[in-house]
Amino acid sequence: MMPLLRTLSGAMALAVLCLPAAAHNAPSGWSYSAACCDSKDCHPAAPGEVETTLGGYFIPATREMIPFSDRRVKPSGDGTLHRCSYSGFPAAGTICLYVPAGS
Repeated sequence: MMPLLRTLSGAMALAVLCLPAAAHNAPSGWSYSAACCDSKDCHPAAPGEVETTLGGYFIPATREMIPFSDRRVKPSGDGTLHRCSYSGFPAAGTICLYVPAGS
């Protein structure tokens, strides 16, 4: 009986790992990448939440400086700035930034 239980447990764990990660949509309707967020991490950036500088993007709440070339910087799907932070809290670390073209 024990080998059957181990096999079933292993199969269930594998099935859970194969499920697609859940993403969510921006208010405009385009989908944030599942690699950047779960159902609550991404949001349109509030005024002053992200500042564009000569060296990249500065997040005042966390004092993060994210260079333009950072892999977390991605093109915005609706032409506006969006920030993905852990659990959607502005004072939490940045997972991804979706930036408008040319910014």
